[in-house]
Parts: sequence; structure tokens; C-alpha cells
Amino acid sequence: MEKWRSSQRILRNYTKTLISHRFNTNHNNSPNISSSGKQGFYTNSYDLRDYRGRSSTTVNQNCRNLQYRLFGSTTFEVQRNPSFATLNSEDVNRFKEMLGEKNVIEDEDRLATANIDWMRKYKGFSKLLLQPKSTQEVSEILKYCNSRCLAVVPQGGNTGLVGGSVPVFDEVIINIGSMNNIISLDKVSGILVCEAGCILENLDSFLLNEGFIMPLDLGAKGSCQIGGNVSTNAGGLRYVRYGSLHGSILGLEVVQANGTVLDMLGTIRKDSTGYDLKQLFIGSEGSLGIITKVSILTPPRLSSTNLAFLACKDFFSCQKLLSESKRKLGEVLSAFEFLDNQSMDMVLTYLDGVRNPLPPSVHNFYVLIETTGSNETHDKEKLEAFLLHSMESGLISDGVVAQDINQASSFWRIREGITEALMKAGAVYKYDLSLPVEKMYNLVEKMRIRLGQRAKVLGYGHLGDANLHLNISTPEYDDTSPWKYQCRARSWTNESQ
Repeated sequence: MEKWRSSQRILRNYTKTLISHRFNTNHNNSPNISSSGKQGFYTNSYDLRDYRGRSSTTVNQNCRNLQYRLFGSTTFEVQRNPSFATLNSEDVNRFKEMLGEKNVIEDEDRLATANIDWMRKYKGFSKLLLQPKSTQEVSEILKYCNSRCLAVVPQGGNTGLVGGSVPVFDEVIINIGSMNNIISLDKVSGILVCEAGCILENLDSFLLNEGFIMPLDLGAKGSCQIGGNVSTNAGGLRYVRYGSLHGSILGLEVVQANGTVLDMLGTIRKDSTGYDLKQLFIGSEGSLGIITKVSILTPPRLSSTNLAFLACKDFFSCQKLLSESKRKLGEVLSAFEFLDNQSMDMVLTYLDGVRNPLPPSVHNFYVLIETTGSNETHDKEKLEAFLLHSMESGLISDGVVAQDINQASSFWRIREGITEALMKAGAVYKYDLSLPVEKMYNLVEKMRIRLGQRAKVLGYGHLGDANLHLNISTPEYDDTSPWKYQCRARSWTNESQ
């Protein structure tokens, strides 16, 4: 009955609270960011914004009948709705009473960093950054902003690749980074409870000493935060082994936009009673509330890890290799990533110290296969037998197995460094797409034919879970390209479903 009441409150508040949802093709990430977007990042501002994708709604008597409109490109001009309040000195003083002066940031240099995304593509104009240290402080902030009709944007590690964690106008930024405490770890079950501001890599380092591992791994792990990962349902490199966060997250604590705290912080793996409300917030991108605490099931850290860097002549060989790896490697397969030769060229050109593990030949596609298990001898023999069979059958043109952790890191540097290399190359338009594996690369080829010499089109991603990162690299940004690229990508994606 309590779950039913909570679900009814969520639905009522959803229709009574102004929220916004940034509409774009690439929302994870990953970098993912990505989660990206994407990715350790909240990708959406919410609470009191009027410019995207919902019908007219009501927050309170001061914010009635604010109309929303949907937009899908930066080429659309978005006007700030004058019905929203403007921050004043009384508001700032009130926040200082709540949080203390040092946690209310007005310094222009610190605001400059928070107002721009990691890609340095989107920029906001916030005059205030708040750093709450507890769920209660988050609740007080949102309750006050709701009463004043002040727009806010939640922000975690700000590692997203689509600009969702920065203001559009002058929204108040609520950064969760100070809420970074590990609350508990059950050393029998591996259930970890922590605050949302914990950095992903710090959590993994903590678990290393306890014999466990985080079920997700991202290129931005050194900066992204677990609350943002959950809010964007980040996938990453270990998805093929451990699956979605919808399966790993056992409980959440969330503050809704009106300040209401929802305590769903369960630590029981099996709960068959009533509604599973936490699932609504996994991947909701800040549109329903700010995640403040997380309960997550962490798997045991296995002792044996092997990594192979392979070359394939065509995308069909990559597909076949994936199918064979699932059959032949089975329970030890932990990652299956691919990149095309344009992605490899980009990394080799723009990242210092990176080299091709398979010189001097140029191959059309590259694949990284990782295995993790508990028996080093058995796992290595299994991988070597699989690679030998794949080489003899023509699926692999060339390949090398990492001999130590340094060589393994250099292999992963190639895959994880593509986003950084693209940034250094100039403007980049990013699309994060889930497609049937056999049709994944068709989109890259079609876009490449369509654009010709006007842009470089790169394809890479998580082949193990059919996730393509389509990237279009140009010398500089312009006002018309994003809309054209997005329309074509969406049209071809729909055809592929």
C-alpha cells in the first residue's frame, strides 16, 4: 500500500511540477558520456523550465500555464520565459543560511567551469552554484526554488557529451559532488550503499580492496559520479557481462522537484512486492528528481583478466566474431568493443603516445575482446584456442594479446581516447544509437556516402550490446548541420528497427 501511495504521489507531482527533458539522439554516455552522456553526469535540468517537450502544467500559483515546446537542435532559438523568477540577493542569502557561505558559489571563475560542458560546446549563464552535503539540504533547496519559481539544473561530474548538465539560461546549478560518502558494503552479498556524488573510479578502487568490482566501466570514470550514471542509465564497457543498471540497482533515495524525499533505498536483491518505483528514476535523466543515494549490487572481482586487440577485414567478420565469442568464450567474456579505421586514424593523429598495436598494416576494423574469470591458466587457454580458430577461419586478419597490465591499458587507451581525439580535431556531432547488430554499420556507411568530403564519419562502440557511437567530425560548428545530421540519423535508425 505504501508503494501504491508513493507511485500516486510521483504521478501527481509529475503533472504539477515543471520539468524539462533535453531532446536529442545521444543521451548516455558515456562517455557516454555519456553518457553521455552521457556520459557520470546528470543530463537534464529540471524543475521550472519552459522550453521542451511537455504540455502546459502547473507548479504553484506563481507559475501557472507555462507552455513547453519541443526542440531537437541548437539551430532553434529558445527564449527564456519571463514567468520564471530571476535570482536576487535575498535568494542568495537564503541559500547561505541553508548551506553555509562556502557552499554557495558566486565566484566567476568557478562558475565559468560549471557553465560549460566537457565538449566546450554548450554554455549557460548561471550566477549561482550550490553544493549541498546532504539529502536534507537538497530537499530544502528544491522546496525553496519551487516556491520561488527559480529554475535549477542538477549537475554531477559534468562529463556528459550532449550539454545536458549545464544551464540553458541562468538556472541555479545544484552540484552533488560534495555528497560523496560510502555508507556501507555487505561483504557477503557485495551490496554497496553510497551517496550519489561518489566518483565511479573511487568506488571501484574502494571495492578493489574488498574483492568486488563496479558493474559498469566508462571512459569518464575518473570524473563521472554514480548518481549521474544511474540517472542516465549508463552502460559502458562491462554491459555485455553485467547488463544494465536496471538489474544492478537495488535501491535509490531521490528528492523530487518540490522537495519531497522518496526513500526507496532497499538492499534486498529480490523484492516481488508491488511497484518497483526505483526503475522510473533509472535513466530518467533528472526529469523526475535528483538521486541522492544509491544501493547497487557489485559482483566479485575475478583474478584472471585477458585482453586481445584484433583486426578484421569487414564488419561482417566483426559480427561473426561476436557470435563465435559468445559461444566459445561464454561465461568469461566480459567486453566486446569495435572501432573502424577512421577512428583508429583519429586517435593516432591527435593523441600523443598512442600507437597501433598491429603495425604496419592498415585494417578496416579493430576489435577488443576481454575475458575475466577465476582460473588464469584455463581462461588463457580458452582465449588462445578461440583466437586460433578465428584466425584459421578468416574472421581475424591479425591480433595480439596483452602480456601485462601496461599493454592492456595501452589497448584500452585507443578505444577510450576516441572522444578526446575528436575534440582535438575540431567540431564533432555525436549520436549514440542502439541498433540490430547486423545493421549497425549501415548507418555509418550511408552517412559517409551522403556527406562525401564535407566531413569525416566515424563508427565505434559496444558491439557486444549493439550500441553504436556515430560521430561526424568537421573543422568547425555551423548552424545548419546538426539538424540535417540528426534528421538523417533518425530516419535511417527508424528504418533499421
